[in-house]
This record gives sequence, structure tokens and C-alpha cells, in this order.
Amino acid sequence: MELVSQHVKGIMEECKVRARDAGLSFDDESLEYIVTNRDLIELSPKIMIPTLYDYWVHDVKVLSGKGMYEAYPSNPYETVINTRPAISYYNDNNPDWLNVMIFYHVLGHIDFFQNNLFYKNTWEVDLTGQALADKRLIAKLRSEKGRLVDYVIEFSRGIDNLVGYYREINHIISKENLSKKNQGKINKIDYYFDIFLQQLKGVSHNTYLKEITRYNNSQKTKSNFFDPITDKYPEFEELYKKAKRSNKHYEPDIMEYIIQHSPFLKLDENKWMKTIIQIIRNTSLYFQPQIRTKIMNEGWASFWHEYLFMRDDRICGHESDFAKVNAGVTAMPKVGLNPYALGMRLFQHIEDMEDKGCYSFDYYCQKDEIKKQKYNTLKKSGTQYIFKIRANMNDFTFINRYIDQEFLTKHKLFVSGKRFNQPRMSWEYYIKSKKAEDYKKMVIDTLYHPPEIQVDAEKSVKGVLYLNHTFEEKPLKRDFIENTMIGIEYLWGGPIHLETSEPTAEGKPAASYANFWDPATPVGKTSEPKKIQWKRMRYMMENRKLHKREL
Repeated sequence: MELVSQHVKGIMEECKVRARDAGLSFDDESLEYIVTNRDLIELSPKIMIPTLYDYWVHDVKVLSGKGMYEAYPSNPYETVINTRPAISYYNDNNPDWLNVMIFYHVLGHIDFFQNNLFYKNTWEVDLTGQALADKRLIAKLRSEKGRLVDYVIEFSRGIDNLVGYYREINHIISKENLSKKNQGKINKIDYYFDIFLQQLKGVSHNTYLKEITRYNNSQKTKSNFFDPITDKYPEFEELYKKAKRSNKHYEPDIMEYIIQHSPFLKLDENKWMKTIIQIIRNTSLYFQPQIRTKIMNEGWASFWHEYLFMRDDRICGHESDFAKVNAGVTAMPKVGLNPYALGMRLFQHIEDMEDKGCYSFDYYCQKDEIKKQKYNTLKKSGTQYIFKIRANMNDFTFINRYIDQEFLTKHKLFVSGKRFNQPRMSWEYYIKSKKAEDYKKMVIDTLYHPPEIQVDAEKSVKGVLYLNHTFEEKPLKRDFIENTMIGIEYLWGGPIHLETSEPTAEGKPAASYANFWDPATPVGKTSEPKKIQWKRMRYMMENRKLHKREL
């Protein structure tokens, strides 16, 4: 692995200038490396962070990657990671024209990393430097404690998908909104002047000064300062109460709760384990935004590499080469999901709709389909609009808000189904639905959504750690429950109880009916779907023995 040549770096710097002119925003510094296939295989298990801590699973994945590459060789065009400065990796045999296209794609990613609200917890972190410090610390502990270090890493990684990512983001934003002297408790006066007037209402400078003068006068006359406010802003009291509730206490996630309250970890000989658990938690929190913005992130980068490269004079003579590469990356499949293609086309669709003024009450009131197709108010604000979306949304809000019937019709999309054709003894695909709501649900179901499991402090008594799974009609995967609870029991040092919901159908496990084809059903007839009932169950882990009972 080595830095790119000065010639290639010069191409990147020129691409930065053109990208900024188009509206993208990112730091001046960036690092570009040339890597071999061997480098990529070794970096991939470490999430492309060269300084990440060593762990035996990484070695297993490296061996697996080598075998996979020998059977199915493939080279990614680029890989970029969200660090300060941003680091990106490239193949050593890319021609200059391809590097131009790739650099635009990478700059789209960096712009997204450094401006999307859901990455706020990463903006002040030097990941590569922190990872190197963590790696050295774990290596030191491994030399002292031996294999116990790997046990703690494995048990911690077993629950690192349960980190309270959204609570962490909310906590960071709440701390910024509060004055430093009143962090943790919201003073009504400070909330009114610092948050309500400035951030929520955006009042003018003169209005703000008048309110300060009125407050000073009320202090002298001993009058109630908030009486006129209630008349002028009837929503103030409710907003203030909501702010107090949201900042009343910070609920720790499972990993935080174990670090703070585990009797086992409080023992002097086990306190070192807290450091490792915190390292695993911090690493997971750092990469949570990338998991939750896959479609938006790839779509945004693809949108800009196509937009910028097609307006770059360096495409001349390579139009067909670009078309082939671009089609391979952004082709929209009829069956399956390509995040590059879906995200890019959805951004293009939103920009086009906003340019025409279609996100308006007047457009939605149109009943004539022909008039809707010709609707155009020449608003021309689509580019500014998609920049706002880039800054404030994640995959769920992006998909849920902007996939509409116009988008499906334009790209001829549909939801496909799969069924077994008994006479032909073969599987067949068919068009199941062309409705936007069905397509939207299909895409949302593919998004990353870990279970919501919290510690129930009231039931965690007599040395028991009581976990409560918030039911969302998606049961936990039973194959993972036992091993995960064994790991939590070790870190907690006592019994673990897990309350969750499991499906049943007429007294039998619902999974027995989850087949495309029921052999017991006569030809030409369809079996009626079984009604699934959900029951609360409690799993109990004690001394590495798992028990279960119905509640």
C-alpha cells in the first residue's frame, strides 16, 4: 500500500475544485492510496481501517477472502472511509479517465460523510489515530491477560449491534442546544432566549434585544415575564416541557449499563475489561451511520460522479467506456435491489420533481393524469432541495418520504413474487404489485434494523440483569439467543433474563407455515394463511444453562 503518484494526486485536486464549484462541501485534506488485491483482502475484515485492533475473526475472514478471490476474482473501483482526513483506496491499474470518474464518486461520499446529520458523532473523532491507540492497548492487555482478552472482545461484539445510536445522536444534539452552564437541566429563561427565539423562531436582532430589555424590566418590577409570551407563542410551554422530558435523563444502552453496573466488572481484577467493552462500543457507534445510510450514500456519490464527469472535458474519447462502467454500477435491476441505482435515480427524480414544483399542494390536488405529467411551474430549486435532503435524512426517511407512484411509473418498477409451479416442478417469478406503497415496504424491509433491547432497571433485582425486547412483529433469531446470552452472563457476572415475543399459529410454530408451497395442498388450490399469534416469552440464562417459559 502506497500513496498515489503526484500526477494522480493532481487529478484529484482538480476534481475537488470542480466538485466544490458544483456545491459539494468537504475538507481540503484527503489521503489516496494505491492498493493491491492482497491489501484489499487483508483490509476488508478490518472495515478498511489499517490500524484497527487485531482479532482472530479477522484472520479467518482473510483466509476466506483469499479463497473467494481465487474462485471469483473481482476488483472494486474504489473504497473510501470516513476518517479525518478522509482515506480512499484505488487499484494500481486505473487509467486517468477512470480515475476522474472515481474521484468524483469518492468526493460525493466524503461530502456525504461530512455534512449528513446522522454522522454528527463522527465529526470530531480521529478514527485512525484512536484505532491505533486502541490496538496498542489491546495488544498490551493481551500480553498480560492472554486469551481472556479475546473472550471479552467476542462477547462484546456479540451485542455491539444493540448500541443506542439514536440516543447517542440525540444526546449530542441536546448538549449543543443547551448552554454549557445548564447542561443536564434546562432553565426556562435560557431555553427561551438560546433555543426558542434563536433556533426555533429565528427572530431578528432587534426583537431579541427588545425581549432582553423586557426581561430586565420585569426583574425590576417583579412582574411575570412569561405572561405575554404565552399569548404570543401559545406553543412555547409545550415545547419547553418536551425539551425537559427529552433531557431529563440519558438511558444507557446494554453495553453502557454493563460497564456502569456489572458486579463482575467492579472487581479490581476485572476492571480492565471495561476498557475493551468501551472500545468495541465506540467502534460500533462510529460505523452505525454508514449502515443506516447505504442507499443515500451510494446514490449521492453515483449522482455526482455521473453529473460531474459528463460535464468534464476529460470524458472526451471515453464516452463509451464510461457508459459501460457506469451501467455496470448503476443499472436498475427488475428483481433485487441495487443501492447505487436506486439512490441515484431517486435523487434525480426528487431534483426533477422539485424543479417543476411538484412537491406542492396544487400538484397533489391535480386529478387529471395528463395535467400532472405536464405540470411545471419552473421552480428550478431542485439542486438546493436535494442538498437539504442529503444533510438531514437517513435511508428510512429518504425511502419512506420520496418513493412515490411517479417514480415507479417512470422507471417501470414493481414488486416481484416467487412461487412454485407444481406441474413444471420449477420456481417462477411474477409481478406481484406495481403500487408505490408495496415497493416502498419491500425496500424498507431490506434496511438495517437491529432489535430494540433495553435494560429494565426495575426488574433487574437480586443480581439479575433483566432485558426487554421491544416487539415490532419481528422475532429474535433463536439460533443466536443462547450464545449471546452466555456472553452477556459472563460480562454481567450473574443470571440474565430476556423477555421477548415469539410467534405461534394454532398451537404450532409459525415457521412451519412459512413455505412458498405446501405439499399437503391439492393441485389447483391454495391453502389459507394461518393466523399467527404472538406470545411473550422469557429466556433465562444461569450458569450457562438456558431455560424458557411463557409469560
